[in-house]
Parts: sequence; structure tokens; C-alpha cells
Amino acid sequence: MAKTRVHDLAKEYGISSKEMLGHLADMKIPAKSASSTLEDAYVSMVRKKLKPILEAHAAEIEAQKRAEEEARAEEERKAAEKAEAERIAAEQRREAERAEEERRRAAAEEARKKAEAEKAEAERKAAEEAERNRVHDNAPKSIPSFTSLLDQIAQQEEILKKQAEENAQKKAAEKGRGRTRSESPRSGAGRRGAPAPAAAAPAPSGDARGRRGKKGRRGEGEGEDRYSRMAREAEAYNRSRVLEEAREAVEEASRESTGRRKRRKERRQKQAAEAAKEHAIEEAIANDQDLSQLDTVKVPQGSTVGELAELLGVPANDIIKRLFLLGTPLTLTESMSDELIELVADDLGRDVKVMTKEEENSFTFYDDPSSLKPRPPVVTVMGHVDHGKTSLLDAIRHTGVAAGEAGGITQAIGASQVEVNGRTITFIDTPGHETFTAMRARGAKVTDIVILIVAADDGVMPQTIESINHAKAANVPIIVAVNKIDKPGANPDKVRQELTEYGIIPEEWGGQNMFVNISAKQKIGIDELLETVLLQADVLELKANPDTFASGNVLEAKLDRGRGSVATVLVTRGTLHVGDALVAGMAYGRVRAMLDPKGNNVKQAGPSDAVEILGLQSVPMAGDEFRVFTDERDAKKLADERALKARIEEQNRVKHVTLENLFDTMADAEVKELNLIIKADVQGSIEALQDSLDKMDQSEVRINTIHSAVGAITETDVTLADASNAIIIGFGVRPEAKARAAAERDGVEIRTYSVIYKAIEDIDAARIGMLKPTEVEVQTGTAEVRDTFKVPKVGVAAGCMVTEGEISRDDQVRLVRDGIVVFEGRIASLRRYKDDVKSVKAGFECGIGLESYQDVKPGDLIEGFRIDEVARTE
Repeated sequence: MAKTRVHDLAKEYGISSKEMLGHLADMKIPAKSASSTLEDAYVSMVRKKLKPILEAHAAEIEAQKRAEEEARAEEERKAAEKAEAERIAAEQRREAERAEEERRRAAAEEARKKAEAEKAEAERKAAEEAERNRVHDNAPKSIPSFTSLLDQIAQQEEILKKQAEENAQKKAAEKGRGRTRSESPRSGAGRRGAPAPAAAAPAPSGDARGRRGKKGRRGEGEGEDRYSRMAREAEAYNRSRVLEEAREAVEEASRESTGRRKRRKERRQKQAAEAAKEHAIEEAIANDQDLSQLDTVKVPQGSTVGELAELLGVPANDIIKRLFLLGTPLTLTESMSDELIELVADDLGRDVKVMTKEEENSFTFYDDPSSLKPRPPVVTVMGHVDHGKTSLLDAIRHTGVAAGEAGGITQAIGASQVEVNGRTITFIDTPGHETFTAMRARGAKVTDIVILIVAADDGVMPQTIESINHAKAANVPIIVAVNKIDKPGANPDKVRQELTEYGIIPEEWGGQNMFVNISAKQKIGIDELLETVLLQADVLELKANPDTFASGNVLEAKLDRGRGSVATVLVTRGTLHVGDALVAGMAYGRVRAMLDPKGNNVKQAGPSDAVEILGLQSVPMAGDEFRVFTDERDAKKLADERALKARIEEQNRVKHVTLENLFDTMADAEVKELNLIIKADVQGSIEALQDSLDKMDQSEVRINTIHSAVGAITETDVTLADASNAIIIGFGVRPEAKARAAAERDGVEIRTYSVIYKAIEDIDAARIGMLKPTEVEVQTGTAEVRDTFKVPKVGVAAGCMVTEGEISRDDQVRLVRDGIVVFEGRIASLRRYKDDVKSVKAGFECGIGLESYQDVKPGDLIEGFRIDEVARTE
């Protein structure tokens, strides 16, 4: 009969595991933790001993529940009464507010009508008063229609000018007629007075009459001047008033037009901003994004000043000024550190998040807690080689099949599922720590629980320690399975003792890690291990949202000759359906078919389900995150952007120096350097190697040891070598797994040696290869000029006798006259008789023409030579 655990017994009686452990301690029954098992005799004893206590406890719990239900009902009744009273009060308050609002609206309407009537009456009176006081304008009012108000003003000025000319002409004509009339009466009076001298007496009356007549004529003249002046003033007033009104109208129209345009522009900008915000909110809701992060600007790590300005939507000069004030002046194309980006954004009042390369290719989602549902745990088995990882998976598979549970393992697709007590557990079938690390390096945290398997007869080994470090770095709980307990020499307690040195402490010793003794070959303890996994999953409370679009990670991928790109994916949220368009890393496509771990076709896969999908356009990488898009074009666009970015990064990637390409890499540099990082097993080896390096000639190649230390080659050393373009030299040590993976990823060379002189020889060979080769001049032959002659279309040629060596057509030559070099160049032509030849040996005559030189005289010597490069030996 199966044993009973402490926590199951406590759950049966409705008490906590801690209380049950207290009762067991009182009854002297051995039990160390909630997961400890009890024999049937102990279980019967506990049930018999605790029956009265448990019945009283149950009665007390029942009474407490009834009291809580009564109190809850009373609170609900009071809350309902209070809510009803508040509702009635609110309704009455709203009725009073509506009545008050109606009263205010009626009063306002009455006041408005009264004000409009008073305003209309005032305007009517003002119009009548203005009509009475207005000076009537006799200017013609019929003006033809014009294209604009300014044309009307110009035409009005022309009409007024013509009227002024006509008035001036009329005035001049009236003055001429008046002068003629005034002269005629005076002449008649003289003629009448000539024959009647006796009429002198009434002269005064005649003078008086003449004065009266003259005065009357002056009055008439003054009256004409005043009227004309009034006409001119009225004309000027009308003209100035029309012009002033026209100018005011034009200014008002332009001002209103400018104001309307500005308001329309501001309104359009505001509407565009609101529409963009609404679109962002809709897109965030559609993609399950957190709305509180909408205002957060995502800035890629290492962005330049220009890129940051574009992302924040501010002028680049604002960022440059702030960088200058911070004491770090940068140009538009220079990269900024994460701290500088955050400081500048904070000063600008913007919220930013600096994204690493892994985060840029990852997706973040927000799920409402109410939509989360429990999901199966995902388990990875890790450990040292030959400690039984594969045997354990086989045992789990056979146990699940023998128990009649659904599930099984198909090693080809990289994942499996088993059912235990009606619950599912997903196992990743590629459990090596290197794969685990590679996936975690891409930001993929697909594992919920790690089973660390350790052989009881072998103990803790190097890969066991690496597995512990990887699991701790990923912050994943560890369950230790002590395997091979059936073998002779097995000592599980020794394994527990060794693991305490690395922070893995058993629960029975007061730690946090569960230990299970198993034998994968004999299938001992497999059920207990699976129950422990489920217990740990209950503690983690694993949940996911299945009612949304699917996302997850790629476990492995391959290119199948008959099926194309085949990828094994693990769904972490949502539900994946056949026909969904998805993107994984730089690969995209539509799911044409899905296979479960047993090889059967399925239509959908939920959270924690591992399936094999077909239909991707290319092969993704292990650890790439995938997500489903509603439109395949969006998936293709994202994949193309990632591919383009990857190509640009590959082109801009720094090519690191190795001992093989050292000469080619630094051939063009004037000052050459060789940077080294030295790691050794003891300090004496470092000092000996450093002393040998210091004794080398460094006049042309400078050897810099930028770091030296005792111990294994770590990932930090690789990072330093990547930044400083250095070579790592290891003497008596080996690189760690993470360091080796980082070196392969970044292209850093790691050289390991066990004999010190071999390391010195390799470094010296690379140094010598970096030295410039020595140029050596080799004398080939000498020819004496015996005579010169002119050749048509060629110029002066020298007839020579080769006295030493051999003169070749490809040699460089010097023309020596009286021991002085007068020309140095090349041979233009070399002939014997009429034939062109490649070379002439000593004792033969020939004709030599020099390139771009004609001043050759008999007795000159022509020396042939070549320049050879000789590799430096030191």
C-alpha cells in the first residue's frame, strides 16, 4: 500500500502541515518535513489519537464559518440598505439639480431676449442719429464690380480726382464771367454822367449806391469761395474716410484670416496627436501591452545622439547642449552610454528604457490577472555526463506508459509530456547545460524547474557545478535526484554533504532544496520524484493566459529534406492554431501543420505544450522567441527588419586579432601592438612568461599584457579581450564553458599551452610576422655603352656590350657616368640585332633604350638590379 505524506494527511483533516508536524512530534512519530512519508501504522495511530482534537477543531471551524457567514450576511444587508439610501438621496439631489438648472436656464433665456431687444433698439437709434448727422456725398455711387477692395479704392480715387478737376474748371469759368459783368456797369455810368454835370449833387447817394453795389458783389464772391471750400473739405473727408475704412477692412480681413489659419493648424495638430494616441492604445490592447508603458520610449543600447533625438522627437542640439553641460561633449554620430541616455532623457522629462540586443528581439506582454489559468510545469534535467539523464527520461517514459497514462517521449522532436495523477508535466529532452545556457543567453527562460541528477557513487563533478551555476543564474528552483543508489559504493549522504558547499541544502537539513533518492535503471523512486515536481509546481503557482494569441520559444530547429524548415516550439502563453502567421527570430511563415510529442497531427497547442510546426520560410535558432500576428505581412516586415539589422551588425562587427591573421590585420599600421591576456595555474608561470616576453625586441612591435591572473579563463576575460582586441593565453588552465561559448560568439582567440617555450615560440613567430620585411638590392648585370644611334619614333638607343651578369627586360637600371648616377629607371626596349629579347647575358652585344631618357653617351655604364623582400628573422 502506498505511503501517506504529512501534507496530504494535514489536508485531509483541514489543518496546516506545521500543526500536523507538531502533533507528530508530540506523539514521537518521526517526520522531518511536509513531504515526509508515514507508515500505515503511524497513520492509524495519528487518526486514532487526533480524532477528538480534530472533531473539536472541525466543530470550532464550523462554528466560526457560521459566525463569519452571519456577519457577512449582516454586512451585506447593511451595505444594501446604505446603498439604497445613497441611491434615493442621489436621485433626490439630481432632481433638485435638474429643477435648479431649468430655472437658471429660463432666467438666462429671458435675460438674453431682453438684452437683444435693448441692443436692437439702441442700434436703431444710433443708425437714425448717424443718418441725420451724416454729410451727404454727391459722388456717384454706381461703381462697377472689382476683383478686390483695393481696386475699388483706386477707382474711387480716380473718380474723385476727375470731379476735383471739373470743379476747378467750373470755378475758373464762373470767375471770368463775374469779372466781365462787373466792368460793364461801371463803363455805362461814366457815359451816362458825361452829358449831365448838374447831377453832381446826388453824387454821395450815387457813391453810397456804388458802395452798396460793390459790397454786394464782394458778398457774392465770398459766398462762392466758402461753398467751394466746403466742397473740397467734403471731398477730402469722403476720400480719407473711404481709404481709412478700406485699410481697416483689409487689415481686419488679413488678421482674421491669419488667426483662422493658425487655429485650424493647431486644431489639426491636436486632432492628429489624439488620433495617434488612440491608435497606440488600440495597438497596445491588440498586442496585450501594458498601457502604463505607452509613454515609455524604448531606446536601443549604444544609440547615437542623432538616433536618440529622433526617438525622443527633440532637436539634436538640445541633447548636445545637455551633454556639453554634463562634461561629455559628443557629436551626432557618437554612441551614448546607458547612464548618459537616462540622464539626458530625465532632464528632458521623458521616460525611457534602454533595450539590450536580447530585449530588442523579445516581446513583452501584459495579462489581466483574472484571465490567468493554471498551466503544467516545464522541467529540464541537468547534470554531469553519465550520471543518468537519458536513463531517467526513459524511466519516466516507461512509468507513464505502464501506468496507463497518456503521454510519451519522442526524442526526435526535443520534448515530452507525461501525466501523473491526472496532471501533466512537460520535459525538455535536450537537457544539456550548454543548450540551457545558449537559450538563456538569448533571453529565453523556458524552464520552470530543474532536476539536478547526481550519481551516488560518483558525487559532485565539474559539469554538476556548472549546472548549479546555470540554474541559479536563471533563478530556477532545483530538485536534486540522487541516482544509482542501487550500485555498490553508493553514498547519498556524501552527495548531500558535497552539494552544501555550493548552496544546495536539503530540506531535512533546514534548506530549501528537495532531495529524492532514485535508481533510473531499477525504476526506484520515480513516482516520488514526479510527485515532488508537482509539489514544487504547486508552490510556484504557474499560470498563463490561454485565451490570446500564442507566443513562446523555439527549443530546436532543423531543415528537413522532405518537409522543409521544422521547428520544435514551446508555447508559454496563448493558444497556437494551424494557419497562424508567426515570426521566430529572423524566420517567419504560416503554420501548415502541427505534431504533438507522439507524432500525431493536432490543430492547436496551449501553454506549456511542445509541438513541432511546419511552414517557416527559414530555420530559426534555438532560444528564439516567437509570437503570432494577425497579418502575415506584419510578421514578414518584422523578420525582414531583424535580418537587415543582423546583416548591418555583421558588417560592422570588429574582426578580432588572432596569431594567424596578426600580420594581415596590422600590416598598414605604423605602430603595431600585440595585446595579451595571460591566465596560468600558478603565479610563477605568469612571471616566467612575462619575463620572456619583456626580453623580446619591441622596437617595432609592442607587446602589451593588459591583464594577468591565476585561475581558469572566465567569461570576464573574454569580454575584456573583446573590448581591447586581445589574445588570451592560457598556461596550464582551460576555459570555462561560458567563456568558450562567449569566445566563439565574439570571435576571440584562446590559446592554451602546457609547455611554456611553445607559448613563447608562437608569440615570437607572430611578432616576427608583424615586422616589415627587409628590402635587399640584388645586382643582375652591367652593360657598357659603346655607341649611340637614333631610331625613328623611338629616340636615342645605346649600343652596349654586357660585361657582367645578365641584363633582363624587367630589371631596374641606373645610368652611371664617371661614377655618378645620372638616371634611374626602367628599360624601354632591349634588342639583339632586330629582335626583341627578354635578357642578354655577359659577352653579348645588345641595344638598350631607356624609358623617358635620351641623354646617353658612349662610355656610360648601365647597371641592372632588382629589389627582393626578405622576411625578418629578428
